[in-house]
Amino acid sequence: MAVRAMFLNRSALVIAFMMLTASVGAIVARPTSKAPDLGQVISLESMIPRQFGDWREQPLGFIQVVNPQTQELLDKLYSEILTRTYINASGYRIMLSLAYGSDQRGSLQAHKPEVCYPAQGFFVHRNEVGVLATPFGDIPVRRLLTSMGARQEPVTYWFTVGDKAIEGILQKRLVELSFGLTGRIPDGMLFRVSSIDVDQSRAYQMHNEFISQLLQTVPPGARKRLSGLGVL
Repeated sequence: MAVRAMFLNRSALVIAFMMLTASVGAIVARPTSKAPDLGQVISLESMIPRQFGDWREQPLGFIQVVNPQTQELLDKLYSEILTRTYINASGYRIMLSLAYGSDQRGSLQAHKPEVCYPAQGFFVHRNEVGVLATPFGDIPVRRLLTSMGARQEPVTYWFTVGDKAIEGILQKRLVELSFGLTGRIPDGMLFRVSSIDVDQSRAYQMHNEFISQLLQTVPPGARKRLSGLGVL
């Protein structure tokens, strides 16, 4: 009898969990309002300055910025894309790529740089979780070490959903759930920087400096959107 009662209790818990999951799924499936529809218009071109700190924009064409998706797919996934190359006084170059999508339900995971770079012919040697320290707080990031022939390209990137930098699929789902409960469709952004550099440690340090100077330059609202970090 005790075993049977235990089995029934476990079954009841499983059924309750399934019902709760179904209910939550039904709620999340209902969102219909995108950020632009609510007046939250994103303009990457105006958000990101062409010169800040020790960095200034360099015309594209000097270095190829990896962007492996077809234009048709980019148009489907993202509302706006910004790609620029910056150079500092010492001649160090950093490639910046931002991709904003007004509807990011389930689409971010399939287009991570560690998937996109190999699609362009690169080899990913390392893929590590990291933390990027800024004057406004820490950002959970991914650090990749990629190469194609003689070109070695360390990469630093992160994703945001809404105005939160997410660390993984579980956190992404939780943020999407919070959006769904308020009837909003989650928007999001891929923030990626990279440089052609055989010295991995130097590259990541330069990425850190570039991002920190950028976040110190943009207004608080833009900083929150880009990194999930607020005011000091």
